Amino acid sequence: MSSFQLEDFVAGWIGGTASVIVGHPLDTVKTRLQAGVGYGSTLSCIRMVYRRESVFGFFKGMSFPLASIAVYNSVVFGVFSNIRRFLGQHHCGEPEASPHHILSDLFLASMAAGVVSVGFGGPVDLIKIRLQMQTQPFREANLGVKSRAVAFGEQPVYQGPVHCMVTTVRTEGLAGLYRGASAMLLRDVPGYCLYFIPYVFLSEWITPEAHAGPSPCTMLLAGGVAGAISWGTATPMDVVKSRLQADGVYLNKYKGVLDCILQSYQQEGLKVFFRGITVNAVRGFPTSAAMFLGYELSLQALRGDHSVTSP
Repeated sequence: MSSFQLEDFVAGWIGGTASVIVGHPLDTVKTRLQAGVGYGSTLSCIRMVYRRESVFGFFKGMSFPLASIAVYNSVVFGVFSNIRRFLGQHHCGEPEASPHHILSDLFLASMAAGVVSVGFGGPVDLIKIRLQMQTQPFREANLGVKSRAVAFGEQPVYQGPVHCMVTTVRTEGLAGLYRGASAMLLRDVPGYCLYFIPYVFLSEWITPEAHAGPSPCTMLLAGGVAGAISWGTATPMDVVKSRLQADGVYLNKYKGVLDCILQSYQQEGLKVFFRGITVNAVRGFPTSAAMFLGYELSLQALRGDHSVTSP
């Protein structure tokens, strides 16, 4: 059997679509908590967004992620599954020959998926975050800007994802699309290790030995727990990434990852790096549950196989 299978990419795209629809409202709340100011808590942020922008505020900027993050997840899951299968074939002669998962293979495949995710996901994440943040008052979006800037009010900077991308390239160059990429790399490489590995082991642990593969309930539970673990532990670097990416909406306040860490710590203390951890973990559960369920069931349908295999 060939180690490369295109079905993994297609199933990843379907799962990615499901995860965006489920997770975007809480993703908007998470971004506002991390990159904005004036939100005392998660519930306070939800109330403020709803009061200012109605329910549509929670879905601001979703069209671009819906089109792009689905492809992003397609790449991540496709890369992870194919590299893991290749490594398994190298060790055992056939991808599924060994009933035991080799931890080193899972680590290598997860790390590779994390590295690849930044190349495609960096610009996607930046555009999404800037669209989510652009209705912040000018003085609120940049903590160091004086109140004289309030004249800008809540005037949107970008007319949509394409305009955001073009404006970013025109004002910051092509490198502007990868603002915060270093922080994203530091978030995603360990983050995907804590995403895929818990899912694989949890789904195996929950699934009875007599069953060929995990049930949909197992996929939901294992996927949700893996997502909560991954996103919860990734929060500190996610805060840094979000601030760097949102920074360019009005002014550039941070010079890089280290400068962002130092300024954030000096102004707001250590607790700032855990801002949004609750919404991250809560959002991570349904989003990842939908992602893994969509991926596994799609893969099952594409292969015409009623026994599902973990990615």
